[in-house]
Amino acid sequence: MPDTRVRRAAALTTGLVVGAAALVGVALLSLLVGAQPLPLGTVLDALLHPDPALQQHLIITESRLPRTEVGILAGIALGLSGAIIQAVTRNPLAEPGILGVNAGAGFFVVIGISVFGLKSLTGYVWFGFAGAAVAAVVVYTIGSFGRGGATPVKLALAGTALTAVFLSFTTAVLVTDAATYDQFRFWQVGSLTARSTDVAAKALPFMAVGVLIALASTRVLNALALGDDVASSLGQHVGRARLIAAVAVVLLCGTATAMAGPIVFVGLIVPHAARILTGPDHRWLLPYAMLLAPILLLLADVLGRVITETGEVQVGIVTAVIGAPFFVAMARRRRLAEL
Repeated sequence: MPDTRVRRAAALTTGLVVGAAALVGVALLSLLVGAQPLPLGTVLDALLHPDPALQQHLIITESRLPRTEVGILAGIALGLSGAIIQAVTRNPLAEPGILGVNAGAGFFVVIGISVFGLKSLTGYVWFGFAGAAVAAVVVYTIGSFGRGGATPVKLALAGTALTAVFLSFTTAVLVTDAATYDQFRFWQVGSLTARSTDVAAKALPFMAVGVLIALASTRVLNALALGDDVASSLGQHVGRARLIAAVAVVLLCGTATAMAGPIVFVGLIVPHAARILTGPDHRWLLPYAMLLAPILLLLADVLGRVITETGEVQVGIVTAVIGAPFFVAMARRRRLAEL
């Protein structure tokens, strides 16, 4: 038995190294591919010795590098938050939007544009993050009422109800303000384009805290995934554990949504792909999700750049096309009603 565990740990560690190398390769591909393909030498020269006088260097430093950075950060956040939500709710069809995070962030972004006149994406980040936090707090508060505290079913119902409320408020603002709608629709579709390095820099502190909380909660998540009774018998305080998990989701998914808009299905697909490789142990599942999600997101972004001859297909649309069939297949498997 010890030998088997050692071999398994060695195999999973090797997998993490391979995944990290794959992420580096995909990130490099993101810098190479676009409307104007660039040779590897030019990309490396732009990264190591940027020259603002050269157009090709500006393409790398001002466009492709920031969107790659945002893609990596958003992917890490969505992968981790998806795995956490599925563990907490014990629902394999759950994804970060179940807590109303996307809808809350969207509504606050609309308020920022319409009321405060924000026009830059760096301003959206703060409003998007605030909206995600408010949504998660309200959902958790509502879900905590009654017997049993914040159960997975009550959290899901509260999240669905609050999402409907936020979407109604958002629509009410947009139908009366055409200028806000014109600006908001580019954020709403989910995109990595037109992002600056400042966006990634502002998101990084929130991301770092969220990642640390998530990775420190692996044993708690393992217990929650077994059910409330088992978790309690193992000495876990279920309510406190769910609150910690909710904080991690707010920091991670809220920041990702604020940076790139509501990108769907990444938080649903990636945890299942990671679980196939690692099994249910979150000590391995979360690190794998951290690597696989940005790989998927960057590949979808690269695909969106080359799939049409004119213009780009935004990454949120590409992930939706990839994820929808997967979601339907998952929903049809009755055995996966719970983890």
